[in-house]
Amino acid sequence: MAAFEYFKQNVGRAADLLGLSKSEREALMTPDRILRADLTIPLEAGGTGTFPAYRVQFNNARGPYKGGIRFHPEADEDEVSALAAMMAIKCAVVGIPLGGAKGGVAVDPKKLSRNDLHLLAREYVKAFSDNLGPDQDIPAPDVYTNAEIMGVMLDEYERITGKSQPAMITGKPLSLGGSLGRDTATADGAVTVLVAALKDRSLDPTSLTASIQGAGNAGGHAAQILSALGMRVIGLADSGGTLMNPGGIDVEKTLVAKESKGSVRGLYCEGSVCDAAALASDGATVLSAEAVLGEETDILVPAALEEQVTKENAQSVKAGFILEIANGPVTPDADASLASRGVVVIPDVLANAGGVTVSYFEWIQNRTGERWEASAVKKKLEQVMEDAYRSVADVAKDRGITLREASYVLALERIVDAMRSRGKL
Repeated sequence: MAAFEYFKQNVGRAADLLGLSKSEREALMTPDRILRADLTIPLEAGGTGTFPAYRVQFNNARGPYKGGIRFHPEADEDEVSALAAMMAIKCAVVGIPLGGAKGGVAVDPKKLSRNDLHLLAREYVKAFSDNLGPDQDIPAPDVYTNAEIMGVMLDEYERITGKSQPAMITGKPLSLGGSLGRDTATADGAVTVLVAALKDRSLDPTSLTASIQGAGNAGGHAAQILSALGMRVIGLADSGGTLMNPGGIDVEKTLVAKESKGSVRGLYCEGSVCDAAALASDGATVLSAEAVLGEETDILVPAALEEQVTKENAQSVKAGFILEIANGPVTPDADASLASRGVVVIPDVLANAGGVTVSYFEWIQNRTGERWEASAVKKKLEQVMEDAYRSVADVAKDRGITLREASYVLALERIVDAMRSRGKL
């Protein structure tokens, strides 16, 4: 994955539009700090395991570093650096006073026990505790980490510091100061932006169709929200395959089938054997996992992996809108191809910023001792996302550029202003 290179390309285009100097560009593309450690733990199965770990603190001109920690076998410095950089952009796009960071451990969590993962979480905090904290760097969950792991990390940090500091980490269990609304925040924020974009173009969600790649937390929730809005969800895909139905998919039944059988195909299939009669009766088809990208639909929602729409397959995309809930699902080369055909791409740094926005809300609640109701969190999130979309859309219209280019222009302006104010430029 060339994630960091893609980030640099996006920054470069925005920097050209802003007329930034060479030194300003270098400052925007260079992490403040890259922390590395090898984490060694005793394994429940016997022996020990050593796992490379990273924390990249990219830019804190606008506030404390903020970003998740992922446990993934392919986590490396390039990937973590790119994601840290994008976090700085996301926070600036939605106007919350935080910077960008990201953490990763190169580990396959499926091969470790629950106890192993807890020990690994504690070792991560031990390794980087001097550089973490509510006013310095605030982690959160990411790929293959969750509220439970955040609770373990909080416990270890408070053991080291000797005091209660719930604001040092977000995405925690509610019992430890987590925020209501955090579990659906990414999907809620993305759909809020999509609805605002459709309204701009006088399009009624109830007259449109959507196909979603990814049926996990973000993709599954997005499918539920879009369906509740009256949009016809005609495609839903996961790593096991794509379920298509032009008449509309029963989202709830499909997600229940995925939960019980491991894939959206489970609504009609047992392993490789599918119920042809039931498929024909419902007007549904089961296709390959990647087929969802090229099917006829109004809105395509990549909510799974990076680099899904590329230069090679961009021409096969038939959607008029792409809502990027995943990080980096459309490559820069594909962006150019899509833009030439008038496809509107709502970029990840805007579309999926709902998660970090509600993490910011959690941080505020922890610092003030307040407890916001779910309805209040959702209302505040919708306002932030609507305002962010409006700001990005206005820049795009004024400059005649794409929403991605406008997002980066807006974010870089805000970051550069903060860096200049702090004497960092």
